[in-house]
Amino acid sequence: MSHTVKIGTRGSKLALWQAYHVEDLLKKAGMDTEIVLIDTKGDQVLDVSIAKIGSKGVFTQELEDQLQDGRIDIAVHSAKDMQSRLDEAFELIAFTEREQVNDVLLSNDKEISLSSTEKPLVIGTSSTRRVATLKHFYPHVKTVEVRGNLQTRIRKMEEGLCDALLLAFAGVHRMGYDDQIAQLLSLEEFIPAVGQGSVAIESAKSLDTELKKKIIQACNHPETEARLRAERAYLRVLEGGCSIPVFALASVEGEKLTLDGGIISLDGKKRIRLSVSGAKNAPERLGEQLAEQVLQAGGKEILEEIKKTIR
Repeated sequence: MSHTVKIGTRGSKLALWQAYHVEDLLKKAGMDTEIVLIDTKGDQVLDVSIAKIGSKGVFTQELEDQLQDGRIDIAVHSAKDMQSRLDEAFELIAFTEREQVNDVLLSNDKEISLSSTEKPLVIGTSSTRRVATLKHFYPHVKTVEVRGNLQTRIRKMEEGLCDALLLAFAGVHRMGYDDQIAQLLSLEEFIPAVGQGSVAIESAKSLDTELKKKIIQACNHPETEARLRAERAYLRVLEGGCSIPVFALASVEGEKLTLDGGIISLDGKKRIRLSVSGAKNAPERLGEQLAEQVLQAGGKEILEEIKKTIR
């Protein structure tokens, strides 16, 4: 009798889209599946910013508990929500093909633009990276904390909390809100969060080896994996969680991998951005190399300032 792969996921519409996407990939490979819904701290506490809840495992702890005791075989996450260091009992075994990585402005007003200074603009976001980037490039823009799933955020915007939402294109596209995109933001200014646009599959290291191999074969996209392993290595050295405004984006051309990334101070005044290139088959080394260069170029001081602020 074949094993039914139990897929753990959060219950939001976007998380379910991700789980069904992984389920489709597994089914195409001839595997039986079952989706298991799990509530996480990040879903329960909506009146406190993610940075204040504490970034480690806000959206993952409860899923990992069930991976550990075998109630689920894999957990499906938005790759950008994954903490930079996993507990040694777990590993990320696959990354699905990456969606377009840009941030977007979502609004009912299609004429809205960050560069417009004609009237005060209020942008809703819960990301310290996005807030700091706005302060750096668009200091005239005001921001307001907005949490909850995409549908909740859109409702809050429509109720007048803000003029637009600053979000990842991937989530907006997957939920079918493309027609509300007012502006696709430049990758020169808004370099995305590590992992943005990909779905990560996590398992316990103790998962059956043959089953693990089958899941990797069905779901993993090698180019995306190389890009994300470089970005995640960068994040790991900088110890960047949800509360630290770091950014990184890897791209692949043939056998060459280029990693572009940096850090920005919370007030937006200091922004360090550097780039390194190297062999695609050693992505982690490249991530570590970029992190060391960013730290030496003033990133260490910015990190220390941020950590003092958020303690």
